[in-house]
Amino acid sequence: MRIIKTTIRRYSLVYALAGTILTISCSSNEDGDSGEALEDGKSTVIRDLAGDTNASMGGDTPGKTKKGFDTFLFRFSDRKQIWIRNAADSAQYLKTKEWDIAFTGPYNSEVYVNKGNYEFNPGFGGPASSAVIKIDKPYAEVDAAPSDQEFTASEINKIGWAVNQGADGWFFYSLDTHIMLAIKSRTYVIHLPDGKYAKLELINAYQGNPPAVTNLNWPAPYLTFRYYVQNDGSKNLKTK
Repeated sequence: MRIIKTTIRRYSLVYALAGTILTISCSSNEDGDSGEALEDGKSTVIRDLAGDTNASMGGDTPGKTKKGFDTFLFRFSDRKQIWIRNAADSAQYLKTKEWDIAFTGPYNSEVYVNKGNYEFNPGFGGPASSAVIKIDKPYAEVDAAPSDQEFTASEINKIGWAVNQGADGWFFYSLDTHIMLAIKSRTYVIHLPDGKYAKLELINAYQGNPPAVTNLNWPAPYLTFRYYVQNDGSKNLKTK
């Protein structure tokens, strides 16, 4: 299995989250970015999808093992979660079109689309040719996928910690205040391995999708996100 590389700065996030978090603020509790209910009658809402909850970057966390977080894959069509625990799993699943996004890195907070031509992608060397575009608009207001030319030109390879407003990630994190904040009005549009178009909103990584976390032992990672796939093959992504 290819090891997903991260920078020292990103790993400093993990240690802070593991032992020195003061408050973690997220975009919402039961509501989406602009205040609307997450369920809109069209989108699929995933709440508290358990990531690698046995992993820990520190060695003194009760009930956890000091190790990296195992990657898992997710398929939009049937909500299937596929774990990559060992070399056999890697050989069976990674270089295929059978998954859409991968949750990797510290607290499974770094997200990749299935892209076989990027060296550090979990699916590197496989047949998938997905692409993703960041749109700084609320999820409900993203009505259509961009042009294929824009997907081809996209240079987004990983969605994780955003170091500034212009970065591609889905959350901010301050090493001074130890606060993690999901970025408001940020949606990702994906050209999937099967050629269909989808939009995705990443909402939270903590159990219960809390608006704030003050308990250092708050369960994580438990991913909350929502997405919509246009199954007719068009670029229509209207969900309201």
